[in-house]
Amino acid sequence: MKQMFLVTCFVLINLFFVQAQTEQQNAVKAALNDAAQAYKLNNFAEAQQHAERALSLDPTNKTAMIFVARTIHAQYKPGIDTPENRAKAYEAITAYKRVVTNDPTNEESFLAVYALYSALREGTEQYKWAFQHANNTAVASKKRAYVFALLASKSWLCAFEITELTKQTKGTKIVWVKPKNQKEFEKLKQCVANGINATDQAIALDPESELGWTYKANLLREQAKIYEMEKRKAKSDESYRQVEEAEKKLKELIEKNRQQIKETSPDSFEKKVQREELVMPLRRLFFSTAYWWQRDKTADI
Repeated sequence: MKQMFLVTCFVLINLFFVQAQTEQQNAVKAALNDAAQAYKLNNFAEAQQHAERALSLDPTNKTAMIFVARTIHAQYKPGIDTPENRAKAYEAITAYKRVVTNDPTNEESFLAVYALYSALREGTEQYKWAFQHANNTAVASKKRAYVFALLASKSWLCAFEITELTKQTKGTKIVWVKPKNQKEFEKLKQCVANGINATDQAIALDPESELGWTYKANLLREQAKIYEMEKRKAKSDESYRQVEEAEKKLKELIEKNRQQIKETSPDSFEKKVQREELVMPLRRLFFSTAYWWQRDKTADI
């Protein structure tokens, strides 16, 4: 009799917890639905409240976490540099970082934080965030390679800012003159070294990374400029030879990728060709003269 009583109690307790859990799940689902509806109507603050209610009911719910981050992000207005607006951006960054803490491979949250740091012109924090992600072994190799290439783009821009201000024209030839400020010259060398290291890691993770090989070529070109400044002709010539090798590899990869697209999807290939015919003639121009544009668009690289 006593045993029957204990069994009955155990069953009733289990039923109670199952019912409570079901009610909680339904409440979370309802709150998320309310958040989605408010978001569609551009009522982002209201959507945030619903998403936060869902998260308070289930603190481990990944959907609720990302909903909270998205609804906060939607309230940030790019280009408006007020304390309130910047605070909203930092609030979104904190929310996205919570998502990444629970799911290190969440690409949406990584890219959102990267873009927000760019919008806030927080270059150092943006670099740290990207470096952390690039070194996260839980992330797929190709995605890590892409982030290393992004880091290389920052280093290339750092170097290009300096060398563009030192070039001089002698007749029909452009020569590169060492900056008068030694600290600036050391900064140039460090940027190039960091950039080449980042491209090497990108290519090691993904040997067919077009972005990795693109920045490899352009950072080697910056390195050649440094050797010219130091009057080290042999070293400069060697760097330019390496530039040619990297550009040759890049060209082969582009052609290979185009051929693969052609074989798998003729329609996609036609679109790819049209895009490349527009983009490719501008690629070299971009890396040689588009500094002023890129300075404001580094997050889009």
